[in-house]
Amino acid sequence: MVGEGILKGLVETARNFLGSYVSKNRLTTVQYPEERLPQIEAARDFPILIYDGPDWQQGMRCVACQICEKECPPKCIFIEKSKDKKPDAVGKPQFFPAVFNIDISVCMSCQICVEVCPFDAIKMDVDYDLSTDDRFGNLLLNKQQLSKSNEYYNAIHPTEAAAVDAHFAAERAKAEAKMKAAADAKAATEVKAASESTLAAEEAQPVGGEPR
Repeated sequence: MVGEGILKGLVETARNFLGSYVSKNRLTTVQYPEERLPQIEAARDFPILIYDGPDWQQGMRCVACQICEKECPPKCIFIEKSKDKKPDAVGKPQFFPAVFNIDISVCMSCQICVEVCPFDAIKMDVDYDLSTDDRFGNLLLNKQQLSKSNEYYNAIHPTEAAAVDAHFAAERAKAEAKMKAAADAKAATEVKAASESTLAAEEAQPVGGEPR
């Protein structure tokens, strides 16, 4: 029938309009910005930098390798690598970004920077309400503004963050096992050397007034 699709659409609209007075499930809009729909886990908006521990500077995962800057299609990432190293969250000396800026007015949320990062240091946020009247200032975010804790990352992307945490835990366990094996080998070498030294000293002692 001609116009059948239009009639079906009008019926659905009327059902939602009348039903919204008796059921919240029929409400198809929210009173934004006072009310906001929860973001799904797969949502992505703009990149953020993840840090471990309580200190965003010490715990920053980024080591300024600049891969994301090189691979970014709109070239909205700008990084300056530090001249020195500082201990990261686990005490390992690492380079760090002296400057890390992202121009979100240019960013197209493609997530390529996330995919190429070998350190799981850059991830996508779900915060979309970043509008401002300062086009050239407030849309250029520095590393402090971009830094978000691992707890925040776990809250917005729990499945992905759990996999990353498991990977890091496995790497830490492997490193600790390697260090323990090296320490045990060193201790065994020292014990062996001490035993050989003691044995040599005993053999050098005279027996009955005559040296052995």
